[in-house]
Amino acid sequence: MAGPANENGFDEQLYNRQTYAIGADAQARLGRTDVLVCGVTGLGQELVKNIMLTGVRSVALFDPRPVEWRDLAAAFYFTDAAVGSNRVDACLEKLQELNKYCAVSKLDAAELTEEKIAEWKAASLARHAESQQVVVYVDHPTSQLTAVNEYCRTNGVKFIAAESRGLAGSIFVDNGPAHTVFDTDGEEVKTLLVTHLGNAVIVHDDHRHELSDGHTVMFTDLPEFPEMHNESLTVAEPKYFQVKVTGPFSFTLEKDGKPYDTTGFKYVRGGYVTRVKQPESMPFLSLAESIAAPEFLTTDFAKLEAPATLHQLFLALHEYEKQHGRAPAPHNAADAEAVLALVKANKAKFPDVEVDEALVKLLASTAWGNLNPMAGVLGGFAAHEVLKAASGKFTPIKQWFYMDARECLPEALPAADQCQPQNNRYDGTAAVFGREFLQRVQNGKYFVVGCGALGCEFLKNLAMVGAGCGADGSVVVTDMDAIEKSNLSRQLLYRPADIGCVKSEVAAKAAQALNPDIHVKALTERVCPETDHIFDDGFWESMDCVINALDNVQARLHVDAKCVYYRKPLLESGTLGSKGNVQVVYPFVTESYGSTRDPPEKTVPFCTLKNFPNAIEHTIQWSRDQFEGLFTNAPRDANCYITEDNFLEVLAKEPSTRIPTLLSIRAALTTDKPATFEDCVAWARRKFDEMFSNDIRTLLHNFPLDQTTTSGEPFWSGAKRPPQVIEFSPNDATHCEFVYHAAMLRAFNYNIKPTAGIVEVATFAASLAALPWVAKKVKIQTDEKAKADAPEVDETASPEEIAAHLPPRAGLTGSALQVAEFEKDDDTNHHIDFITACSNLRARNYKIPEADRNRTKQIAGKIIPAMVTTTALVTGLVGFELFKVLQKGRKIEDFKNAFLNLAIPFVTLSEPGKAPENTYGNPDAPTKWTLWDRFDVDEGKDITLAQFIDLFEERHELEISMISAGVCTIYAFFQKQAEKKKRLGTKLSELVAQISKQALAPNQKYINMEVCADYDGETADVPSIRYKFRN
Repeated sequence: MAGPANENGFDEQLYNRQTYAIGADAQARLGRTDVLVCGVTGLGQELVKNIMLTGVRSVALFDPRPVEWRDLAAAFYFTDAAVGSNRVDACLEKLQELNKYCAVSKLDAAELTEEKIAEWKAASLARHAESQQVVVYVDHPTSQLTAVNEYCRTNGVKFIAAESRGLAGSIFVDNGPAHTVFDTDGEEVKTLLVTHLGNAVIVHDDHRHELSDGHTVMFTDLPEFPEMHNESLTVAEPKYFQVKVTGPFSFTLEKDGKPYDTTGFKYVRGGYVTRVKQPESMPFLSLAESIAAPEFLTTDFAKLEAPATLHQLFLALHEYEKQHGRAPAPHNAADAEAVLALVKANKAKFPDVEVDEALVKLLASTAWGNLNPMAGVLGGFAAHEVLKAASGKFTPIKQWFYMDARECLPEALPAADQCQPQNNRYDGTAAVFGREFLQRVQNGKYFVVGCGALGCEFLKNLAMVGAGCGADGSVVVTDMDAIEKSNLSRQLLYRPADIGCVKSEVAAKAAQALNPDIHVKALTERVCPETDHIFDDGFWESMDCVINALDNVQARLHVDAKCVYYRKPLLESGTLGSKGNVQVVYPFVTESYGSTRDPPEKTVPFCTLKNFPNAIEHTIQWSRDQFEGLFTNAPRDANCYITEDNFLEVLAKEPSTRIPTLLSIRAALTTDKPATFEDCVAWARRKFDEMFSNDIRTLLHNFPLDQTTTSGEPFWSGAKRPPQVIEFSPNDATHCEFVYHAAMLRAFNYNIKPTAGIVEVATFAASLAALPWVAKKVKIQTDEKAKADAPEVDETASPEEIAAHLPPRAGLTGSALQVAEFEKDDDTNHHIDFITACSNLRARNYKIPEADRNRTKQIAGKIIPAMVTTTALVTGLVGFELFKVLQKGRKIEDFKNAFLNLAIPFVTLSEPGKAPENTYGNPDAPTKWTLWDRFDVDEGKDITLAQFIDLFEERHELEISMISAGVCTIYAFFQKQAEKKKRLGTKLSELVAQISKQALAPNQKYINMEVCADYDGETADVPSIRYKFRN
């Protein structure tokens, strides 16, 4: 299908968030991949949805079976009316809407024979000689697929099988006897600064090298050592070395399997080292071989023996279904015993396996069920394995993945009669949990905060399990953002026609289309202190569970604090490319999201950015700053001068920026004001000379190459690399791109129509004389701890003199400039193009390896890599935790936090952190409390400050010395007696209103307070207080 493809053959704007996670080469290989999916159950639809959104070329669907009622518990594109019809026919049209670039079709046949697979593969290869084929069997008895697996291995077709069986699931992967992995971990390749060559290579201590023994590296910017030096990272014959790690910042080298001696090197300065990822061959066993000798991916270290038991369980379930023509009936003890008997009968083939018999019976009794969270987890993981098989990116599963979610079941199991099918869309869920618990799910009230990739999946999942679908149930979702094109590759509820619409409103309607029973309300407000009047006490108190789908820490912390205050369960999660995490926050049991914090993000010293960059991130940030200064701030300041009567008076109060701002305005409106596009080009050429030639000359004039520090060491050493001057050349593409895009942006600022293309611009720029350089001594900041100085200016005039020469405002009416507000996703606005050229020229000045446009866009735009596969898996894991938080009295060991990296692959499920305990009071019998505890003071009326203080003395033996409400101090022992006496006799709500000078909201019932108190003369660490002053 036609579309705006880039040079790699895919729509970069649509897939850019994913491309940042897997790379353009892998994305292009996906575009040459055809997938055959056999089985369009709920798990099948999850898998197909994910692989279509990742960007495979086509998906062929085979499933001759009819839709069953239990399918609807997870199959989001089946409706009640579809029951009894063919599964593929019932969802084919809706699946095609997901991605116009991925053709989805029905493979129409009575059975999927080897001949049919051969025909499908031949058609795939006819489209492209390098096409890749992947066959995925979904919810078929995997152990009975050995023949088709052998056919696929023999014919170069990748093979994956996945099964969802109630609270248990499995994935099997066979990528053939000689699968090649081009990138085992997907981690970004870092270029590190070399600071020493001697007994070992030592890199700068701002970043650990994160290398492992045997990793391959190459060096640049080491011309003094030609046997190691490469002119660039893309030389035709690179000089590679292998490393042996000696520390987090050091390693020795090996070449051709032998140590490479660097001890005699007389190193002074220079050098970058970059890891080079090498292809690795990974052979896979056939299905038959792997059944007999399975290798498992361990995910839960509290259940290390579970995979072996689950392997036996699934083999037994396959045999049971073969014998009986059905799955074991829900919570049927006799059927569960029959499955266990089959496990025991298989003991001779697996004599070393100790089977957990109780687990076999428990999971067999739920195997008829069909759970949306299990489909989400397996569908996300299996789709990620399709991506790996097709692209050679990341390490595949070797070769079995099993999981069970037994902890979701209550201690008292549901009765069998509660779990029998009733021919409705909730049969699959009720078969596991029973109708009584299902009603609790349906009548719950849920708040989904955010409606991006995570939020869309959450809404879909809530609709599938019936959450908010009862008479008393509801789902509230809020998001103020609008839908963008890049959202469509991972947010299944949105379509191209929705671009520009509000996310929450579109998603709410889409969720209702998936399940008409759901009661969902869309809001467009941000959840923050400014909207507490919307999300008030009544709102939070009504909720049964809060689900975060946010992308920034501050918003997460705010919602977390609200959940702690109102004592509501919070399900927190996040993704970053192939990585993801899940955290359960459960009242009075676990710690909160805010209990632990990531270390603050490292900031780059100002002097490094301005004069001593040593990494491409530094040059990109510098170039982004140049963009803001030249094309955003300068025209904005000029506009303020034109339109604001008191602008100069206000500016006079900013002495550090006054002169630079006045000079910028003067240049924008007089000395540098362009009249034609040629003027814009001339200005851009002058900026080139100034930034990459003259400023570098000035730096080297002030700090010559032989400069030494006060201790006698070379100044240009370590992280400080001497720059080199760049002279403009029309034959250098990057030089021309800088001048062209700078000129285009300058023309935009002044609303001048461009009259030349890049070739003509380069020719004209080359005809201009270079900007003269004059040697001068200037103050250059070298202290890394120093903050940014005021902009340097070469001006002897006073600010008053400069202002006097500004053009009269009266004559500037209607001549406002256009401000270029940075926008990363518009490929026609020259923003990223300018920053890329500017950054790479700056990198050349300092011999830093350059970055392409995509990499520059990611860093400058602070783009977070995202993948629908990771999102699906994470939200599936959250779905299991939702079942748990709706059950009262759950213990901490019942919950599962998760951290995963599907690239490696690595998934670990672990017990959440316990809420830390504090104590106060009698040392022999202290009162214990956690972040979930507080003093709730409700006397049925508003009381005075004196009564409040007495209450704590009488009930808690606490002597209060200070009380605060927000930023207001209500009471303090050191206050003057007259003031203290007056306050003691005043009601608390009146005091708070008086001191804060703000009336309490009409619907406000509580005042939150903190106190300093003593117990028996010693300072006591006590909880906060919630004081109810009105009913």
